[in-house]
Amino acid sequence: MRDEVTVHMKAPAQAIWELVADVRNTGRFSPETLEAEWLDGATGPALGARFRGHVKRNGRGPMYWTVCRVTACEPGREFGFAVLAGRATLNNWHYRFTPNGGGTDVTESFALEEGPGTRVYWALAGRARRRTNVRGMTATLERIRAVVEGG
Repeated sequence: MRDEVTVHMKAPAQAIWELVADVRNTGRFSPETLEAEWLDGATGPALGARFRGHVKRNGRGPMYWTVCRVTACEPGREFGFAVLAGRATLNNWHYRFTPNGGGTDVTESFALEEGPGTRVYWALAGRARRRTNVRGMTATLERIRAVVEGG
């Protein structure tokens, strides 16, 4: 119930992190999340900050808003958030920024929370959803690379 994708980018980790950690940029890169906005007076990334994303599931629909909480926030190194259903975490998304050569390896990952509901979901739709997530993470990282490399 997890997977990851890594793409090398010819840019410094800090510059890429700043782009990713400002969730208002999400709509520029994600094939599913159209936009995102900080909540509760937050103006930028911070551990525990909440934001909401406007999602178009599978790039086709349905469309809905989902609330998220920042779970990892170390400038230039990592950024992560939990997708919430009330107080419960459904999914965790994480970015890791690893300097490599003249650039940065950027790894995006997801991990569904384990529980009876997610086990049933994964049994019924897991393979298709994993493929969709891997395609989406690859597209997201390639779009970020195009921006940071000036393409």
